[in-house]
Amino acid sequence: MNQYTVAIVGTGPDPRNPTVEGFAMGYRHAEAYRNNENCRLVACADLVPENARAFADEFGVDEDGIYADYEDMLAAVEPDVVSVAVPPAIHEQVVVDCAQSGVVDAVHCEKPMALTWPSAERMVQACWRRDVQLTFNRQRRFGRPFTEADRLLDAGEIGALRRIEIGWGDFFDTGAHTVDLAGMFNDDRPAEWVIAQLDYREEDVRFGAHQENQMFAQWRYDNGIHGVLSTGPGASLTDAAIVLRGTDGTLRIDVDDGPMLELKQDGRREAIDVGGETMHGTADDGDRFGSRFHDRSIGDAIDALRSDEESQLAGRIGLNTAEILFGGYESVRQRGRVDLPLDVDDSPLEAMVESGALSPTLDDAE
Repeated sequence: MNQYTVAIVGTGPDPRNPTVEGFAMGYRHAEAYRNNENCRLVACADLVPENARAFADEFGVDEDGIYADYEDMLAAVEPDVVSVAVPPAIHEQVVVDCAQSGVVDAVHCEKPMALTWPSAERMVQACWRRDVQLTFNRQRRFGRPFTEADRLLDAGEIGALRRIEIGWGDFFDTGAHTVDLAGMFNDDRPAEWVIAQLDYREEDVRFGAHQENQMFAQWRYDNGIHGVLSTGPGASLTDAAIVLRGTDGTLRIDVDDGPMLELKQDGRREAIDVGGETMHGTADDGDRFGSRFHDRSIGDAIDALRSDEESQLAGRIGLNTAEILFGGYESVRQRGRVDLPLDVDDSPLEAMVESGALSPTLDDAE
């Protein structure tokens, strides 16, 4: 078959110097498309001309494929696939515009999905209405520490799953991965409720979004399995990044002072071979952050497009994670358990910061 033509919206700055202002994820997407024989990168768009030109030079994009305005690019190039690597606050606008352009077959967007729950829902609905495949780059689903844990779980090595514990990262930015992985381990089922509390005394803004310093959250899926997350100073609640507790054993991922994946069963512990992969990438990634994981992520999205089947990165599945994240923040705002489906029209965390209910200061952080 012919190759899919691909365009990138949001090339980002120099990828050698990633910051919480910009991580240049457009480069990671482009590398994955370049490594996929079914794809051909033909255009890019970025509001900063020098960023777009540097990106075009790196990936061999012709001069007439460089744009400042992504809508002009869509109209002129009519790409089959668009990767969206702009900040989360404008994900909705770009994704919806791509869907409504009438020329795009698939959109692959960076995580987190959006800064508000309604924005996340609107993106999924807009693409569904226009029969445009929407996927989100939750690339850690394809790392061997996680796929091997999922394989062992499915094989019944720890009996029936009872609880998923998370002690890594944060709730919103990293949580877009960790809570998503919890969902993957539980067959991507939706949650019934979530209850949470947080601390935000030191200002932390990542990619334009406030991020708490410490979070404790619990949720229950519709099949009775529980998720628990404890981050920041509370991360030591678990002795691994992710723990899967079953009726007959335990799987631990990134064990403190231990292996990357460990099976604990009948009083014995066994390190599981994951081919040298970590939670973040493979040994041969070098400074290209998780490049093999991105290859697999975009490969999955392209395979789903070719076969007309749902990708495990689908926006519909991503809503399960987003609902837990925004539901957790709403629980903090309400000071009580939030039953799902979620009904909010803003970002509870951003609203609490703006109202002064949470009042982090830069001075405290310094």
